[in-house]
Amino acid sequence: MSEIKSILSIAKRTLEIESKAVANLISLLDDQFAHAVQYILESEGRVIVSGVGKSAIVASKIVATLNSTGTPAIFMHAADAIHGDLGTIQQNDVVICLSQSGNTPEIKALLPLIKVGKHKLIGITGNMDSVLAKQADFVLNTYVEKEACPNNLAPTTSTSAQMSMGDALAISLLELKGFSSSDFAKYHPGGALGKKLYLRVADIVVKNQKPQVDINSDIKEVIVEISEKMLGVTAVMDKDKVVGIVTDGDIRRMLSKYDNINGLTARDIMTSNPKTIDVDTLAVKALKLLQEKSISQLLAFDGDTYAGVVHIHNLINEGIL
Repeated sequence: MSEIKSILSIAKRTLEIESKAVANLISLLDDQFAHAVQYILESEGRVIVSGVGKSAIVASKIVATLNSTGTPAIFMHAADAIHGDLGTIQQNDVVICLSQSGNTPEIKALLPLIKVGKHKLIGITGNMDSVLAKQADFVLNTYVEKEACPNNLAPTTSTSAQMSMGDALAISLLELKGFSSSDFAKYHPGGALGKKLYLRVADIVVKNQKPQVDINSDIKEVIVEISEKMLGVTAVMDKDKVVGIVTDGDIRRMLSKYDNINGLTARDIMTSNPKTIDVDTLAVKALKLLQEKSISQLLAFDGDTYAGVVHIHNLINEGIL
C-alpha cells in the first residue's frame, strides 16, 4: 500500500509541476506571439518547424497540429538540415526553431543559414538570453522554473511548455482563418472522428435495402418484408406516402395480443407518425435522435420522398457510436 501511495505521489507531483509551468506561459505571452501569428497568417509559404532531441519530437507534433488545422507545415530536423536537408525551406516559408536552451549546437549552426535565405525566424525557447532568442525575428518564451525530473535533467516540463505554446499558435491561426468543423473534416476523412464530421444519413441508407409495404398488406407480407430487408422495420405506404411504420417489436406485441392473426393488415398494427430524419443530416445527429427516443431505426426522407432506413447498427458499424 505504501508503494502505491508513493507512486501516486510522484505522479501528482509531476503533473502539478508541469501544470503550473504551462499556466505560467499565460503571463509570458506578449506582442511577439501576436506578431508571429500575424506573419504566418499573411505568409504565402509554409511553416517549417525544426529542433533536435526531444524538441524535434515536439516539433513533429506541432507540424501535425498545424497541418490538421489548415496551416501547411513541414518538419525539418535541425541536424539533417545542416547536412543536406536545408532545401526543405522554400521561398516565402516561415521557420520555427525549438530549443529550450536556445544554444543547441545544431540550432546555432542552422540560424545563419536561415538568415542567408532571408526567411523570418520564430524562436520557441525558455532562455531569452540565448543565441536563438537574440537572432529570431519573433521569440515565444517557454521559460520553466524546473523540469519534473528530480534531477532537473530529463526534458519534461520544458517539452510540455513547448507543446502548449505550439497548440496556442495553431489554435490562434485556426480561429483567425475561420477554420470550421467542415474544413476539419476535409483533413480528417478517416476514422470515427472524420465520420462524425462528414458522414450523412444519405451515405448510410444507400447501403441498406428499402423496406416498405402497402397499408392493406396482410400480416404475412409485413413479416416477410421485415425479415428479408433485415432492418427490423418496414415503412407502411398509402400510395406514395408513408403513413406509418411496423417494427419487429410491433410484430411481437401483435402475437401476444391476438390469438388469430388471419385478416390483420399493416394498418391494424402500424405506428402512425414515425420518427423521421432528412438524408442530408449528419449521421452523428441521427445517433443522438435514436438515443434520445430510445429507438433503433429512423425513416429517412429526401424532401417528401421516402429514401430508406437508418439503423443504429449502421452507426455502430461505421464507428460513430
